[in-house]
Amino acid sequence: MLRVLLNLCRRPAIRFGLRRDPRGRFRDPRFVSFIAESNRRPIDTDFHDAVLRGRKLVRVLFNVGLAGGCAWVVLESAKALSVF
Repeated sequence: MLRVLLNLCRRPAIRFGLRRDPRGRFRDPRFVSFIAESNRRPIDTDFHDAVLRGRKLVRVLFNVGLAGGCAWVVLESAKALSVF
C-alpha cells in the first residue's frame, strides 16, 4: 500500500491533469503532416481562440462576482455587529 502511494506521488502533474502539456494539442508531427496533406477541412483556429477568450472572460467575471459577494458578506456582517 505504501508503494502505491509513493508511485502516485511521483507521477508528473500532466497525468493528473493539473498542468497543461506544453507540446500542444497535436504531439506527433507526422499526424499534423497527415492532416495537412489529406483533403480534410482545415481546423478553425479563430473559433478556438474565441472559445479561449470566452472562457477567460467567464473566469474573470466569476472572480469579480466572488470578490463582490465576499465584500457584501463582510459589509453586512459589520452592519449586523454594529447593531449589537
